[in-house]
Amino acid sequence: MQREDKELMKHRVITMLCRDEIDFLDKLGKDALFSTGHKLSYNEILRALIDFAMEMGISGEKIDSGKMLKTKLIEGLGKLENH
Repeated sequence: MQREDKELMKHRVITMLCRDEIDFLDKLGKDALFSTGHKLSYNEILRALIDFAMEMGISGEKIDSGKMLKTKLIEGLGKLENH
């Protein structure tokens, strides 16, 4: 894949979210705008969440649902707080 193609792919988000989830992303982005002067894009928000999960070492092992993923992320936060 050429660099131009990679850059294009970085800016494409394909997902199915409900209205409340989209509203949450909108509010998060707008709150950032009002407090910092920079509106976070959906891509920036999702990329930060993915980076966080990667840094926490989250894998798909023993995760069979979104709820279980959330539990693993919360457990990871607990480990950070204990250090």
